[in-house]
Amino acid sequence: MKLKNKKWTLGLWPVVMATWACTLAVQTPAQAQSLTALHVRSLAASCSACHGTNGQAQPGMIGLAGVPQEVTAQKMRDFKAGRLPAATVMHQLAKGYTDDEIIAIAAYFAAQKK
Repeated sequence: MKLKNKKWTLGLWPVVMATWACTLAVQTPAQAQSLTALHVRSLAASCSACHGTNGQAQPGMIGLAGVPQEVTAQKMRDFKAGRLPAATVMHQLAKGYTDDEIIAIAAYFAAQKK
């Protein structure tokens, strides 16, 4: 296929790429189950402001490193559902994660050294 107007076609490239990127950002439930290690690490990194790098918190904060996966996952689900008091920002943050992401984040921290 010969392109008559190459400038016009190349000008669409950023639009095509942006559309493709947005399509990838919207995950179906099946896609959410296959979270990559980098994606999970990025999600877990958002916890570092309060819980320390790799879940190794400073004194006075709750460390997540080495905590069993189910313990962390259940706490996150409890925050998300409003079963724990809203004394921190956790009830708001937890609502931003899917159940699969919560399980993956909990597994990441469970695998970290205390």
